[in-house]
Amino acid sequence: MPELVDLRSDTVTRPTPEMRRAMADAEVGDDVLGDDPTVNALQDYAAELLGKEAGLFVPTGSMGNQVSLGALTRPGDEVVCDAGAHFLHYEGGSVAAHLGLVMRPLPGSNGVIDAAQVAAAVRPGNDHNPRTAVVAIENTHNSAGGKIFPLDEARAISKVCGERDVKVHLDGARLFNAQAATGIPAREWASCADSMSFCFSKGLGAPIGSMVCSSQEVIKEGRRLRKRLGGGMRQVGVIAAAARVALERGVERLGEDHANARKLAEGLAQLAPEAVDVDGVETNMVYLNLAPFGRQAPEVSDALRAEGVLTIGFPGAAMRLVTHRDVSSSDLDRALDALRRVLA
Repeated sequence: MPELVDLRSDTVTRPTPEMRRAMADAEVGDDVLGDDPTVNALQDYAAELLGKEAGLFVPTGSMGNQVSLGALTRPGDEVVCDAGAHFLHYEGGSVAAHLGLVMRPLPGSNGVIDAAQVAAAVRPGNDHNPRTAVVAIENTHNSAGGKIFPLDEARAISKVCGERDVKVHLDGARLFNAQAATGIPAREWASCADSMSFCFSKGLGAPIGSMVCSSQEVIKEGRRLRKRLGGGMRQVGVIAAAARVALERGVERLGEDHANARKLAEGLAQLAPEAVDVDGVETNMVYLNLAPFGRQAPEVSDALRAEGVLTIGFPGAAMRLVTHRDVSSSDLDRALDALRRVLA
Protein backbone atom coordinates (compact mmCIF):
# COMPACT_ATOMS: atom_id res chain seq x y z
CA MET A 1 0.00 0.00 0.00
CA PRO A 2 1.46 3.42 -0.92
CA GLU A 3 2.34 5.81 1.88
CA LEU A 4 -0.19 8.38 2.97
CA VAL A 5 0.03 11.82 1.41
CA ASP A 6 0.04 14.04 4.49
CA LEU A 7 -1.14 17.58 3.75
CA ARG A 8 -2.20 18.41 7.30
CA SER A 9 0.79 20.60 8.12
CA ASP A 10 4.48 21.17 7.46
CA THR A 11 5.06 20.01 11.05
CA VAL A 12 4.72 16.36 10.02
CA THR A 13 8.11 16.05 8.31
CA ARG A 14 10.44 13.37 9.60
CA PRO A 15 14.14 13.94 10.29
CA THR A 16 16.41 13.37 7.32
CA PRO A 17 19.32 10.90 7.43
CA GLU A 18 21.67 13.89 7.76
CA MET A 19 19.72 15.13 10.77
CA ARG A 20 19.81 11.70 12.38
CA ARG A 21 23.58 11.50 11.92
CA ALA A 22 24.02 14.96 13.39
CA MET A 23 21.87 14.00 16.37
CA ALA A 24 23.88 10.85 16.98
CA ASP A 25 27.19 12.70 16.77
CA ALA A 26 26.21 15.86 18.67
CA GLU A 27 28.47 17.13 21.41
CA VAL A 28 26.27 17.88 24.43
CA GLY A 29 26.24 19.47 27.87
CA ASP A 30 23.67 20.75 30.35
CA ASP A 31 21.89 23.60 28.57
CA VAL A 32 20.20 24.84 31.77
CA LEU A 33 23.70 25.47 33.06
CA GLY A 34 24.59 27.08 29.74
CA ASP A 35 27.23 24.57 28.70
CA ASP A 36 25.72 22.62 25.81
CA PRO A 37 28.12 23.58 22.99
CA THR A 38 25.78 22.51 20.20
CA VAL A 39 22.94 24.66 21.54
CA ASN A 40 25.23 27.60 22.17
CA ALA A 41 26.59 27.43 18.64
CA LEU A 42 23.08 27.24 17.18
CA GLN A 43 21.92 30.24 19.22
CA ASP A 44 24.90 32.31 18.11
CA TYR A 45 24.47 31.26 14.48
CA ALA A 46 20.76 32.11 14.42
CA ALA A 47 21.29 35.47 16.12
CA GLU A 48 24.01 36.46 13.66
CA LEU A 49 21.91 35.29 10.72
CA LEU A 50 19.01 37.48 11.82
CA GLY A 51 21.03 40.48 12.96
CA LYS A 52 20.27 40.15 16.66
CA GLU A 53 22.54 40.15 19.70
CA ALA A 54 21.54 36.76 21.10
CA GLY A 55 19.36 33.71 20.63
CA LEU A 56 17.50 31.28 22.88
CA PHE A 57 16.60 27.74 21.83
CA VAL A 58 13.12 26.71 23.01
CA PRO A 59 11.08 23.52 22.50
CA THR A 60 8.15 25.03 20.61
CA GLY A 61 6.92 28.04 18.69
CA SER A 62 4.23 28.63 21.29
CA MET A 63 6.89 28.89 23.99
CA GLY A 64 8.91 31.17 21.74
CA ASN A 65 6.00 33.60 21.55
CA GLN A 66 5.37 33.41 25.29
CA VAL A 67 9.03 33.96 26.17
CA SER A 68 9.25 36.93 23.79
CA LEU A 69 6.04 38.62 24.89
CA GLY A 70 6.74 37.95 28.55
CA ALA A 71 10.18 39.52 28.34
CA LEU A 72 8.77 42.68 26.75
CA THR A 73 5.79 43.25 29.06
CA ARG A 74 4.44 43.19 32.57
CA PRO A 75 1.12 41.61 33.66
CA GLY A 76 -1.87 43.71 32.67
CA ASP A 77 -0.17 45.15 29.60
CA GLU A 78 -1.82 45.06 26.19
CA VAL A 79 -0.62 43.38 23.01
CA VAL A 80 -1.96 44.69 19.71
CA CYS A 81 -2.17 42.08 16.96
CA ASP A 82 -4.12 40.97 13.93
CA ALA A 83 -7.49 39.37 14.70
CA GLY A 84 -6.28 36.08 13.22
CA ALA A 85 -2.95 35.94 15.07
CA HIS A 86 -1.72 32.43 15.80
CA PHE A 87 -0.96 33.04 19.48
CA LEU A 88 -4.42 34.53 19.94
CA HIS A 89 -6.31 31.46 18.67
CA TYR A 90 -4.04 28.42 18.59
CA GLU A 91 -1.78 28.51 21.62
CA GLY A 92 -4.26 27.61 24.33
CA GLY A 93 -4.76 31.11 25.72
CA SER A 94 -1.20 30.93 27.03
CA VAL A 95 -0.40 34.63 26.92
CA ALA A 96 -3.39 35.34 29.16
CA ALA A 97 -3.01 32.30 31.42
CA HIS A 98 0.78 32.48 31.89
CA LEU A 99 1.64 36.13 31.31
CA GLY A 100 -1.52 38.01 32.33
CA LEU A 101 -1.63 39.99 29.10
CA VAL A 102 -4.61 41.60 27.39
CA MET A 103 -4.96 41.05 23.65
CA ARG A 104 -6.27 43.84 21.44
CA PRO A 105 -6.96 42.32 18.03
CA LEU A 106 -7.31 44.59 14.99
CA PRO A 107 -9.12 43.65 11.77
CA GLY A 108 -6.25 43.16 9.35
CA SER A 109 -6.36 42.47 5.63
CA ASN A 110 -5.17 38.92 4.91
CA GLY A 111 -3.36 38.89 8.23
CA VAL A 112 -1.74 42.30 7.74
CA ILE A 113 -2.38 45.19 10.10
CA ASP A 114 -1.08 48.58 8.98
CA ALA A 115 0.77 51.42 10.60
CA ALA A 116 -2.27 53.73 10.63
CA GLN A 117 -4.26 51.11 12.56
CA VAL A 118 -1.40 50.67 14.99
CA ALA A 119 -1.00 54.42 15.52
CA ALA A 120 -4.71 54.71 16.32
CA ALA A 121 -4.73 51.69 18.63
CA VAL A 122 -1.66 52.32 20.78
CA ARG A 123 -2.40 53.85 24.18
CA PRO A 124 -0.05 54.83 26.99
CA GLY A 125 -2.17 53.37 29.78
CA ASN A 126 -3.82 55.10 32.71
CA ASP A 127 -6.06 54.28 35.68
CA HIS A 128 -8.67 52.92 33.28
CA ASN A 129 -6.84 51.51 30.24
CA PRO A 130 -4.07 48.97 29.89
CA ARG A 131 -0.71 50.11 28.53
CA THR A 132 0.05 49.02 24.99
CA ALA A 133 3.42 47.35 25.43
CA VAL A 134 3.82 45.31 22.23
CA VAL A 135 2.56 45.20 18.67
CA ALA A 136 2.84 41.67 17.26
CA ILE A 137 2.97 40.78 13.58
CA GLU A 138 3.04 37.33 11.96
CA ASN A 139 5.07 36.30 8.90
CA THR A 140 4.01 34.21 7.15
CA HIS A 141 0.45 34.34 8.43
CA ASN A 142 -1.03 30.93 9.11
CA SER A 143 -4.78 31.59 9.17
CA ALA A 144 -4.48 33.98 6.23
CA GLY A 145 -3.16 31.13 4.10
CA GLY A 146 0.59 31.59 4.39
CA LYS A 147 0.48 35.25 3.44
CA ILE A 148 3.69 37.29 3.51
CA PHE A 149 3.75 40.40 5.69
CA PRO A 150 4.92 43.26 3.44
CA LEU A 151 8.34 44.51 4.52
CA ASP A 152 7.44 48.17 3.94
CA GLU A 153 4.46 47.81 6.27
CA ALA A 154 6.59 46.10 8.91
CA ARG A 155 9.04 49.00 8.72
CA ALA A 156 6.22 51.55 9.01
CA ILE A 157 4.82 49.77 12.08
CA SER A 158 8.29 49.64 13.62
CA LYS A 159 8.64 53.40 13.10
CA VAL A 160 5.26 54.14 14.71
CA CYS A 161 6.06 51.91 17.67
CA GLY A 162 9.52 53.41 18.12
CA GLU A 163 7.99 56.88 18.35
CA ARG A 164 5.58 55.67 21.06
CA ASP A 165 7.95 53.54 23.14
CA VAL A 166 6.11 50.35 22.14
CA LYS A 167 7.97 47.14 21.31
CA VAL A 168 7.43 44.97 18.23
CA HIS A 169 7.36 41.18 18.28
CA LEU A 170 7.61 39.16 15.08
CA ASP A 171 6.01 35.73 15.17
CA GLY A 172 8.16 34.40 12.37
CA ALA A 173 7.26 30.73 12.68
CA ARG A 174 7.52 30.44 8.88
CA LEU A 175 9.69 33.50 8.29
CA PHE A 176 12.05 31.67 5.94
CA ASN A 177 9.11 30.84 3.67
CA ALA A 178 8.73 34.60 3.23
CA GLN A 179 12.44 34.85 2.40
CA ALA A 180 12.22 32.02 -0.13
CA ALA A 181 9.17 33.51 -1.83
CA THR A 182 10.46 37.09 -2.10
CA GLY A 183 14.24 36.86 -2.08
CA ILE A 184 14.28 39.33 0.83
CA PRO A 185 16.62 38.15 3.61
CA ALA A 186 14.78 37.18 6.80
CA ARG A 187 16.96 39.59 8.77
CA GLU A 188 15.22 42.51 7.02
CA TRP A 189 11.94 41.61 8.73
CA ALA A 190 13.80 40.81 11.95
CA SER A 191 15.28 44.32 11.92
CA CYS A 192 11.75 45.68 12.35
CA ALA A 193 11.22 43.81 15.62
CA ASP A 194 12.56 43.99 19.17
CA SER A 195 12.01 40.25 19.54
CA MET A 196 11.30 37.52 17.04
CA SER A 197 10.83 33.79 16.95
CA PHE A 198 10.97 31.19 14.22
CA CYS A 199 10.36 27.45 14.04
CA PHE A 200 12.76 24.74 12.96
CA SER A 201 9.96 22.14 12.95
CA LYS A 202 7.74 23.58 10.20
CA GLY A 203 8.97 24.26 6.69
CA LEU A 204 12.61 23.80 7.67
CA GLY A 205 11.82 20.20 8.56
CA ALA A 206 13.50 19.56 11.91
CA PRO A 207 11.72 17.22 14.35
CA ILE A 208 11.48 19.79 17.16
CA GLY A 209 12.53 23.25 18.28
CA SER A 210 12.20 26.99 17.82
CA MET A 211 14.46 29.99 18.31
CA VAL A 212 13.96 33.39 19.93
CA CYS A 213 16.32 36.17 18.84
CA SER A 214 16.59 39.58 20.46
CA SER A 215 18.87 41.77 22.56
CA GLN A 216 21.09 40.34 25.29
CA GLU A 217 18.78 41.89 27.90
CA VAL A 218 15.61 40.35 26.46
CA ILE A 219 17.23 36.94 26.03
CA LYS A 220 18.44 37.01 29.65
CA GLU A 221 14.86 37.55 30.82
CA GLY A 222 13.64 35.05 28.24
CA ARG A 223 15.89 32.35 29.67
CA ARG A 224 14.31 32.91 33.09
CA LEU A 225 10.82 32.69 31.59
CA ARG A 226 11.74 29.56 29.64
CA LYS A 227 12.68 27.88 32.91
CA ARG A 228 9.42 29.00 34.54
CA LEU A 229 7.42 27.57 31.64
CA GLY A 230 9.16 24.21 31.90
CA GLY A 231 11.35 24.69 28.85
CA GLY A 232 14.72 24.33 30.55
CA MET A 233 16.18 21.27 28.88
CA ARG A 234 19.39 19.41 29.65
CA GLN A 235 21.54 17.62 27.02
CA VAL A 236 19.42 19.14 24.30
CA GLY A 237 22.24 19.36 21.79
CA VAL A 238 20.89 16.15 20.24
CA ILE A 239 17.87 18.19 19.17
CA ALA A 240 19.74 21.38 18.36
CA ALA A 241 21.97 19.40 15.99
CA ALA A 242 18.98 18.51 13.83
CA ALA A 243 17.77 22.12 13.99
CA ARG A 244 21.17 23.32 12.75
CA VAL A 245 20.95 21.01 9.74
CA ALA A 246 17.41 22.26 9.08
CA LEU A 247 18.51 25.88 9.14
CA GLU A 248 21.55 25.30 6.94
CA ARG A 249 19.89 22.93 4.45
CA GLY A 250 16.16 23.55 4.68
CA VAL A 251 15.85 27.16 3.55
CA GLU A 252 17.15 26.68 0.02
CA ARG A 253 14.51 24.08 -0.85
CA LEU A 254 11.41 25.93 0.43
CA GLY A 255 10.71 27.16 -3.09
CA GLU A 256 9.87 23.56 -4.05
CA ASP A 257 7.08 23.57 -1.47
CA HIS A 258 5.76 26.84 -2.84
CA ALA A 259 5.74 25.49 -6.40
CA ASN A 260 3.92 22.38 -5.21
CA ALA A 261 1.33 24.48 -3.40
CA ARG A 262 0.74 26.44 -6.58
CA LYS A 263 0.37 23.20 -8.54
CA LEU A 264 -2.16 21.97 -6.00
CA ALA A 265 -4.14 25.21 -6.15
CA GLU A 266 -4.21 25.18 -9.94
CA GLY A 267 -5.44 21.59 -9.93
CA LEU A 268 -8.21 22.46 -7.47
CA ALA A 269 -9.20 25.49 -9.52
CA GLN A 270 -9.90 23.15 -12.44
CA LEU A 271 -12.55 21.48 -10.29
CA ALA A 272 -14.17 24.76 -9.22
CA PRO A 273 -12.44 28.11 -9.88
CA GLU A 274 -14.29 29.80 -7.04
CA ALA A 275 -13.11 27.20 -4.50
CA VAL A 276 -9.51 28.42 -4.31
CA ASP A 277 -7.66 31.71 -4.74
CA VAL A 278 -4.78 30.59 -6.94
CA ASP A 279 -3.12 34.01 -7.08
CA GLY A 280 -3.36 34.25 -3.30
CA VAL A 281 -1.13 31.20 -2.79
CA GLU A 282 2.13 32.91 -1.87
CA THR A 283 3.97 30.18 0.01
CA ASN A 284 3.16 26.59 1.03
CA MET A 285 -0.50 26.76 2.08
CA VAL A 286 -3.69 26.30 0.12
CA TYR A 287 -7.08 27.02 1.66
CA LEU A 288 -9.91 25.22 -0.09
CA ASN A 289 -13.49 26.49 0.15
CA LEU A 290 -15.81 23.50 -0.14
CA ALA A 291 -18.99 25.58 -0.30
CA PRO A 292 -19.10 25.43 -4.15
CA PHE A 293 -19.23 21.65 -3.82
CA GLY A 294 -21.96 21.78 -1.18
CA ARG A 295 -19.73 19.87 1.22
CA GLN A 296 -18.49 20.24 4.77
CA ALA A 297 -14.79 19.96 5.54
CA PRO A 298 -14.88 17.29 8.28
CA GLU A 299 -16.73 14.78 6.09
CA VAL A 300 -14.46 15.51 3.12
CA SER A 301 -11.40 15.00 5.34
CA ASP A 302 -12.76 11.64 6.43
CA ALA A 303 -13.38 10.62 2.82
CA LEU A 304 -9.88 11.71 1.78
CA ARG A 305 -8.33 9.74 4.61
CA ALA A 306 -9.97 6.62 3.17
CA GLU A 307 -8.25 7.54 -0.11
CA GLY A 308 -4.85 7.84 1.58
CA VAL A 309 -4.73 11.65 1.83
CA LEU A 310 -4.58 13.41 5.20
CA THR A 311 -5.94 16.95 5.53
CA ILE A 312 -7.22 19.35 8.19
CA GLY A 313 -10.89 20.15 7.77
CA PHE A 314 -12.11 23.00 9.95
CA PRO A 315 -15.72 23.15 11.15
CA GLY A 316 -17.71 24.36 8.16
CA ALA A 317 -16.43 24.41 4.59
CA ALA A 318 -12.79 25.47 5.00
CA MET A 319 -9.94 23.01 4.45
CA ARG A 320 -6.22 23.68 4.77
CA LEU A 321 -3.66 21.87 2.62
CA VAL A 322 0.04 22.36 3.36
CA THR A 323 2.99 21.27 1.23
CA HIS A 324 6.35 20.35 2.73
CA ARG A 325 9.56 18.39 2.21
CA ASP A 326 7.90 14.98 2.54
CA VAL A 327 5.30 15.70 -0.18
CA SER A 328 6.56 15.29 -3.75
CA SER A 329 5.03 16.48 -6.99
CA SER A 330 3.86 12.91 -7.71
CA ASP A 331 2.27 12.79 -4.24
CA LEU A 332 0.25 15.84 -5.24
CA ASP A 333 -0.94 14.06 -8.38
CA ARG A 334 -2.28 11.30 -6.13
CA ALA A 335 -3.87 13.86 -3.82
CA LEU A 336 -5.56 15.66 -6.70
CA ASP A 337 -6.91 12.38 -8.07
CA ALA A 338 -8.35 11.62 -4.64
CA LEU A 339 -9.88 15.07 -4.37
CA ARG A 340 -11.51 14.67 -7.79
CA ARG A 341 -13.06 11.38 -6.73
CA VAL A 342 -14.26 12.64 -3.37
CA LEU A 343 -15.63 15.94 -4.66
CA ALA A 344 -17.20 14.57 -7.84
